[in-house]
Amino acid sequence: MIGRFDPALTGGDCWIRTADGDRTRLPTRRWLGGSRITAADRRVDSALVSCCDGPTVDLGCGPGRLVTTLCRRGVMALGVDISPTAIAVTRHRGAPAVARDIFGPLPGDGRWHYALLADGNIGIGGDPRRMLCRVGRLLRPGGLAVIEFACPGTGIVVRDVRLETRNHAGDWFPWAEVAIDHAATLAGDAGLGLLRTAEICGRHIGWLHRAG
Repeated sequence: MIGRFDPALTGGDCWIRTADGDRTRLPTRRWLGGSRITAADRRVDSALVSCCDGPTVDLGCGPGRLVTTLCRRGVMALGVDISPTAIAVTRHRGAPAVARDIFGPLPGDGRWHYALLADGNIGIGGDPRRMLCRVGRLLRPGGLAVIEFACPGTGIVVRDVRLETRNHAGDWFPWAEVAIDHAATLAGDAGLGLLRTAEICGRHIGWLHRAG
């Protein structure tokens, strides 16, 4: 996974191609945040982090817009990404971040109050059940995961994808998409409970709770 999304971290034009040939433009400018995003994007970002008033880990933080927002608000937060470039960009913005595999040892295992999986990062590794189990182990009892899901009715889809720019195609890797209407079932499989969901500007967020 190291470096696979690096071309998308500076806001340039990038696409995801699936193994069956579909090609979708990535919202790279939205990922950067700041003045590049729309009012709708700001509403979604606000919903993702508004409840986070204690130690928060941002999994797959990319260029760090959410962890930076939290730090500026005075919340203790940490970005995690396997890409050294993502970590460098996040730190340059003044937020702490570590270059680690999400599924390996991480600081604060079992003690985080909140965990974020934004921008479809539940799909990392192509195994959403494994991802939610990992999130559950990161949270303290009573902790909350805030997760962005795909649109309802799209199911759970696992497939090989690759990142493409105008002059380069990366290697293939597994990725998953999970519709919001599967959130409760997946949460239960991972020992979490689905508290609520919301549609905000066409995007879908679920709040998942680890029992005390």
